[in-house]
Amino acid sequence: QVQLVESGGGLVQAGGSLRLSCAASGRTLSRSAAGWFRQAPGKEREFVASMSWSGGTTNTAGSVKGRFTISRDNTKNTVYLQMNSLKAEGTAVYYCAASAISGRGFASSNPLEYAYWGQGTQVTVSS
Repeated sequence: QVQLVESGGGLVQAGGSLRLSCAASGRTLSRSAAGWFRQAPGKEREFVASMSWSGGTTNTAGSVKGRFTISRDNTKNTVYLQMNSLKAEGTAVYYCAASAISGRGFASSNPLEYAYWGQGTQVTVSS
């Protein structure tokens, strides 16, 4: 079993930056694909970015491409989401997720591919 804990959310002005972290415990993440999703009030959860277990493959939603970057440090069992040039529509609860299947070489945008989820961290972007 893997426990994921997100941190780094908060209130930021439009145009600002935040770095989210997702720390795993209970099992190493080093062989698991990982992703970030978000859910705004009244909307469905949507894909933000994902990365293969090795970090060799990334996948980023078009709405955040060029502004958000996913990365990972397998020595720290942690996945990050660097968010730059934040917009008001980026206000949401951000969730990290990890695959239960080891060695997956692709970075899926499908939430059904991820077995483990954190509780989420709130990001509020003021305009």
